[in-house]
Amino acid sequence: MPIFSPDRHAHVPSYVKLTKQPIAGGTYRPLANDEDSNACAPSALSGHHGSKLYTQKSAIHATSDNTSIFISGAGTLPCLPEMVSSGSVSKDVIDNNNQITPSKLQPQQPTEQPLNEAVSVCKKAAHTTAKTLSAAGHAVAKAAKTTGHAIHVAVTAVKTAWHTFTNFKAVQLIIKFFRKAYGPWKKRMRFSYAFYAIVFTLLTSAEVIFLQWGVYSEPTYDKGDEVDQTTKILNSVAGQVTKFVSQMWLEQKSLFLVNFVGLGLIYLALIFVTNRFWIATLLFGTAITAFGVANSIKIQLRNEPIIPADFTFISGGDAGNIASFIPDNSQQFVENAVTVVIWIIAICLLLFLLDRRKCFIYCSWRKPFASAKNTVGTFSRALAAVVSVVILASYATNLGTGGSWSNMWAAKQGYTPTLFDAAEDARNNGPATTFLSLTKAPTMDKPEGYSKQKMQAISKKYSKLANSINKSRTQQLTDSTAIMILSETFADPTRLPDITFDEDPIPNIRNIMGTTTSGTMLSPGYGGGTANIEYQALTGLSLANFSDSMIVPYQQLVPTQSNPYSFNQIWTQKYGESGSEAVHPYYQSMYLRNTNYKKFGFSHLYSLDSATPVEHTEKIGESPYVSDSSTYQDVLDLIKNQKNPEFLQVVTMQNHMPYSNYYEAEDVLQSSVTDDTPDDEHSAINVFSTGLKYTDQATLDFLSQLNQINKPITVIFYGDHLPGIYLKEEQNPDDSFLLHETDYFIWSNDASPSANVKLDDSEAAFSSSNYFMSSAAEHMNAKISPYLALLTKLHEEIPAISRVISNRGGIGLGTATYLQSDGTVTDSTSMSKTQKQLLADYKLVQYDQTSGKNYLKESDFMSVD
Repeated sequence: MPIFSPDRHAHVPSYVKLTKQPIAGGTYRPLANDEDSNACAPSALSGHHGSKLYTQKSAIHATSDNTSIFISGAGTLPCLPEMVSSGSVSKDVIDNNNQITPSKLQPQQPTEQPLNEAVSVCKKAAHTTAKTLSAAGHAVAKAAKTTGHAIHVAVTAVKTAWHTFTNFKAVQLIIKFFRKAYGPWKKRMRFSYAFYAIVFTLLTSAEVIFLQWGVYSEPTYDKGDEVDQTTKILNSVAGQVTKFVSQMWLEQKSLFLVNFVGLGLIYLALIFVTNRFWIATLLFGTAITAFGVANSIKIQLRNEPIIPADFTFISGGDAGNIASFIPDNSQQFVENAVTVVIWIIAICLLLFLLDRRKCFIYCSWRKPFASAKNTVGTFSRALAAVVSVVILASYATNLGTGGSWSNMWAAKQGYTPTLFDAAEDARNNGPATTFLSLTKAPTMDKPEGYSKQKMQAISKKYSKLANSINKSRTQQLTDSTAIMILSETFADPTRLPDITFDEDPIPNIRNIMGTTTSGTMLSPGYGGGTANIEYQALTGLSLANFSDSMIVPYQQLVPTQSNPYSFNQIWTQKYGESGSEAVHPYYQSMYLRNTNYKKFGFSHLYSLDSATPVEHTEKIGESPYVSDSSTYQDVLDLIKNQKNPEFLQVVTMQNHMPYSNYYEAEDVLQSSVTDDTPDDEHSAINVFSTGLKYTDQATLDFLSQLNQINKPITVIFYGDHLPGIYLKEEQNPDDSFLLHETDYFIWSNDASPSANVKLDDSEAAFSSSNYFMSSAAEHMNAKISPYLALLTKLHEEIPAISRVISNRGGIGLGTATYLQSDGTVTDSTSMSKTQKQLLADYKLVQYDQTSGKNYLKESDFMSVD
């Protein structure tokens, strides 16, 4: 039991809880005012304040002399005297208050007032914010309620309409029908894998035959030829396709099988990636059929099949522009192909619905590991997709590489690549095999002896030659403006036999060629290949030195190079960005010119869709292409505004295929042809020749205006290739050389020191576009770089070099084509020692620039002093 001693603890006060008072603000009230003694009972205090404070329980009997005490907050503690009198306030508290005089308390009032005002402002702000938030909340709630009501009304209306619709007797009958049919529909059969295999085999075989059919053309015969019916059948398209398939048994050449495997791997990859047999069948059938149509049209127009590099046109947004090249006589073929594609899509979708086997390989992505079946199925589905794509990629990328697994397998089946002539390769080996073999194109075989030391020795060798040549030359290339004009399909139409005209289509250019440096150019292309001839002219490199699978450097090579060299850089090295510009009155992404020209260092490419487009876009008659006279006017504008001499690259479009009835009938040139010339060919020749007549006059006017400009200007004008309209001549191997001859000239205006210069025919009679810049330097008597010295010497020894992507038969098959000074064809084995050495050095330089270490970049091999 606790011991309690009243005496010991008498001095210790006992405490009770009173309401806690705020300390901010307040008034001073007298303590001795008995009138208020009843106004502040403890119960009253507890009603005013929620917090507690402690004071002495016992009554206080002593009276204080102090007459006032500070009370926190006016009216918050009005009855302190009563607390004192009732013993609720401790004597110590009162004693402490006795020490505070009114004079000391009064100065503190001004300090408390700003604080009270701040608190008041905060309270008002909080109140305003709370009110605003409350109003916003009410508004949101009201909007939500309104929206909910509107949705409810709409849903109710839809439900009512749906119920009304479904209550119709006719609808009820339909619903009952489908309810009854759902059971059998759910139990419909799954097509067997054997059925899939049959469809796979038939469709793939059909596509192989369709592709092969597209690369052949019906033969033509002279009226005097006696050809029996059997020969005609065998030489027909149907006969050639039959031979391609039957050679598996007749000649033990399974090229049909090689193409079947190539397409089959594509088909399988689609099946395993989509995991839907009928969807993959739809995609495969549609894509390959479209490919076959495009391939056939390209063969017809350009004597070249579709190659992987052609897809850069589509990725560059030029699909619509390519479609504009479709000739009129192919429109029906295209429409029929579209009908076939529609049927393929419809049949595949129908079979997809009828087949209850949706997945080719069972799998469950939602629950991939729920069971052993799900685990195996999911793993197999993913593995099949990856493996099929890997096998396809490996097959395609190795098919064109000798010694690889797919190349060796195809070779055993009779595959003999002739990729230097892709059209011939497609006819012999199949377009599918040709396409796949070009998916990975090696640029160039490494020449024997290639090394850094060897390239340094070549640089020194031709630096000495350049110094020797430059001793007799007095001009600088960069003192003149050089205009290199590629005139689309410009070639003398009177050169071919059996074609005569009532008037000369090109009298002015023929006259110009007689008074200035000019000659015949050996073109690597027929019916196409513009970018290749342009590439050779700008870089000085030759397609003849590249690998057979390097068909279009603009699409296969230049985009992957970091710093390719081109001759315009002679001007940009001196004048910077203003040193070179380009004009092409068509779309800038064709052959990736916008990308390639930037790599070459051109400051601008003016085209129809460039940031600063060509200004002059007039056309002739109904032609869809900008006229040459408009293109020349854009060039004149650039020359007039230039601050310094520059290199101008110009590619025209006026005479591009197809050759429809663009011009007024009275303006069309009339030609005479042999009786067995097809009418379509005859009409195309007339339209094409009429376009040349317009080019002839526009070129004369252009040169006349250049003569009025007091700036030295030199023009390099050349045609890139013949148009692919000479169908009869294609069949005759004797005309092969003629189908690869175009015309060129190098001309200087009156303000140029080289005006009226004409190089001897022994130097200029034959050429190829890779020599044009070295010939122009010679024509201008301008100093040259070691690289131009190599080309100058090579041109003297081998006047023309070309890898002829030719028509059927003729020159250049399997090897590069070289011309002697008299225009006769020679080959590398019969060349002199000097010619062989020059050609070997040339190949080393080309390899170093395109596939090697670019050692020559470290020297002054490309620099003109």
